[in-house]
Amino acid sequence: MNSRMVNIGNCVIGGDSPCFIIAEAGANHDRKLSQAKQLIDVAVEAGAEAVKFQVYSAETMYSQKTPQFSYLKELYANKSTYEIIEENELPREWLGELAIYCQNKGIIFLATPFDREAVDQLYEIGVPAYKWAAFEMVDLPLLKYAASKGKPLLLSTGMCNLADIQEALDTIYATGNKDIVLLQCTSLYPTRISEVNLRMMDTLREAFQLPVGLSDHSMGITVAIAAVARGACIIEKHFTLSRNLKGPDHPFALEPEELKQMVRAISEVEESLGSPVKQMIPEEEEMARLGRRSIIAKVDIPRGTKISGDMLVIKRPGYGIRPNFLDIVTGREAKKDIEKDDIITWEMI
Repeated sequence: MNSRMVNIGNCVIGGDSPCFIIAEAGANHDRKLSQAKQLIDVAVEAGAEAVKFQVYSAETMYSQKTPQFSYLKELYANKSTYEIIEENELPREWLGELAIYCQNKGIIFLATPFDREAVDQLYEIGVPAYKWAAFEMVDLPLLKYAASKGKPLLLSTGMCNLADIQEALDTIYATGNKDIVLLQCTSLYPTRISEVNLRMMDTLREAFQLPVGLSDHSMGITVAIAAVARGACIIEKHFTLSRNLKGPDHPFALEPEELKQMVRAISEVEESLGSPVKQMIPEEEEMARLGRRSIIAKVDIPRGTKISGDMLVIKRPGYGIRPNFLDIVTGREAKKDIEKDDIITWEMI
């Protein structure tokens, strides 16, 4: 586990700190402010550390001639990519209100900027970090601009090879910004389990000596839980009020109860990781005393009798002489009358 750490708000990311869970609202607000606030409420109730939105505009994000993504054709049969993005834009006048709403609810407000104006707007409302989309990792001028603001950067690495990541890191480091977390990510919606590649977290950690987490687009909560067991310091997971709602991010997102289950399961996994020292814990002592085996009298052994192997048996409980001393006990003389099933102790021989 890398010891390098990053602060986001009052949370420490990396080291032995608890996993930082980002509930990703994405476009699941459906351009309704009340629904955006409902999503924040769900994230708070689930116990996530942060809730995240996305700040983009079709005009600055896509050419109107961009072909449609195949995964959206079923949802948007007759709409272009530009039109889909346009109808899912988060109204930027919400940003300050949503940030204050989060502050009042005790959850960190995060957002992903997709243009310089968004970088500035998020800076002005005091976001404690920028979450960076995998698609934007190659836009080095925009990345440099965001890095120059001095906020921590959480970088999704979907579609990237190690050279792409190094180039992005070099761009950030050139601004003097060192607060970076890398997120393993597969940019497919949803991601099949076989495409997640959790082992890549180990590669990223080793190659770049940075804290590493997972931006997870798979269905369900299994992958996120497994990632934490493998050392993920951040989990980002899409969520929605209902997968039956229409929109690009709803179909692969967790519903409220599932998000709550994921947060609870992650907490249990972290608690289960415990100590790397292999030793009996105090709570096991009764089990060891009563449930381990020791040397027991198989028959009555009168005082003064030379003890032979056929007079002894190894069975529970475990507070007598340990079985590995059987050869030493054999041939000794009984110092007192020993009854059948007595637990043999050193005082008896």
